[in-house]
Amino acid sequence: MVLPLKRYFDFGGRSRRREYWMFFLFTIMLSLVAGIIDNLLGYGSSFRTVTETSVSAGASSNGPVNALVSLALIIPSLSVGFRRLHDTDRSAWWLLLVFLPLLGWIALLVFYCQEGTRGTNRFGPDPKGENLVEVFG
Repeated sequence: MVLPLKRYFDFGGRSRRREYWMFFLFTIMLSLVAGIIDNLLGYGSSFRTVTETSVSAGASSNGPVNALVSLALIIPSLSVGFRRLHDTDRSAWWLLLVFLPLLGWIALLVFYCQEGTRGTNRFGPDPKGENLVEVFG
């Protein structure tokens, strides 16, 4: 979870599936917490009275805390996405698929779930040879 933050501006090399998905989970949790804080501060667009049909936990908040978290996570999210594509021996240009509605997202999801190439590829050595402590430490 922490390794992508340590490799903030590192767009080269490779990242394992575990590193990518743990960071993905970390960003979701951090965004939820930021949304809840924004709602508690009164910035949330999802405050409802008890009698209304839905009460949001704050995930859809557009407040300043959520904005700051989003800004802080843009670069590490891009860099870990680049490295994950590199692990599957794909160029980071494949990330442009995000601009294709639905099909692009599905293709990226498939790429991110695929096992990386074994051994060294054109983007560097196999990250599975690295110590697992580095991913979480």
